[in-house]
Amino acid sequence: MKYDFNKITDRRGTNAVKLDLAVARGKPADVLPLWVADMDFPTAPEILAALHKKVDHGIFGYSAPDAAFFDAVKKWQKEEHDFEVDSRWIVTTPGVVFAISCAIKAFTDEGDSVLIQTPVYYPFKNMIEQNNRHLVTSSLFEKDGKWQIDFNDFEDKIIKNDVKLFILCSPHNPVSRVWTREELLRLSEICLRHNVFVFSDEIHNDFVYAPNKHTVYSTLSKEAAWNSVVATSASKTFNLAGLQFSLNFIQNPDLKKRFHDERNKTGYDEPSLMGLVATQAAYEHGKEWLSALKQHLVANREFVRSFLKNNLPKVRLIEPEGTYLLWLDFSAYGYTDSELDDIIVNKAKLWLDRGTMFGKEGEFYQRINIATPQPLLKEALERLQRVL
Repeated sequence: MKYDFNKITDRRGTNAVKLDLAVARGKPADVLPLWVADMDFPTAPEILAALHKKVDHGIFGYSAPDAAFFDAVKKWQKEEHDFEVDSRWIVTTPGVVFAISCAIKAFTDEGDSVLIQTPVYYPFKNMIEQNNRHLVTSSLFEKDGKWQIDFNDFEDKIIKNDVKLFILCSPHNPVSRVWTREELLRLSEICLRHNVFVFSDEIHNDFVYAPNKHTVYSTLSKEAAWNSVVATSASKTFNLAGLQFSLNFIQNPDLKKRFHDERNKTGYDEPSLMGLVATQAAYEHGKEWLSALKQHLVANREFVRSFLKNNLPKVRLIEPEGTYLLWLDFSAYGYTDSELDDIIVNKAKLWLDRGTMFGKEGEFYQRINIATPQPLLKEALERLQRVL
């Protein structure tokens, strides 16, 4: 293969949150980490070449996107997601969580209600509460091995709490749903009916397993586009999170100004130079690497499914529709959630993400990151097998 995703790269001692903070965060020093959503692969060679070229140039002054950058973004969004982008819609931020904080401050006041669908990526909750807003949750529910939206509860919570902003996770992390166009239309209709702004976090949009298809929220209708911010980044797709760069598409000029002004209040102005360079290179030259990566992720997904069936049949895999994060149900073992976590961390010496981090609905679940060489994934599952 042109790209070897099974080659193990030693990340120890590289300031990697995934590995180097184990002891500081109460984990054993020899824990195998498959938790945080970054990948254990070097990024695409074409991206590395662009970064090396910029390093060799040697000047790292204030920088801004140019026409070539916007063309690369527009081409990628059109070809990968059937999303026609106007460069005037784009506002850059250092990351999607930063953008969520900006949106909360731009579109709500202190004490206003902001809704999320739990279990969900835990920084959503943190940003709402740390910005002194009222957290409202509408629980997803599982039916026949698939997590679903409770539309009645969703609308009821909006009405009862006078919700001003909804933060959507699409594709969904951690339950690995790729919402259908019909599901998104129902959410949009409810939000429009009750004047609720929508922030759609679509950072995992490049990882969708056939036959599922990602729908960009603002392509649902003109009204949905006018009422929303769609956020994404090359960071998950090409393992660039540390370069601190994300994109926000805001078609409504009033919303864009409010968001832009809130961003500027933080003191953030020009974007990360290396984030800019890497993102452009990714969108111009990264498609072949990404295609090979997706094949590796499918192979890892099938490996996990087969291993569980043959060795750990009581661990239930929620069928992933997208992302490189698998949602595993351990409830059949009969342990309490705390007992389960202790076994996984201190006996199996595995660092996964405990399901309750994402909400009470995640009890007895664990999230595992399969964007890793298969030998490491095999070792992780064998550790689980030995203790369970």
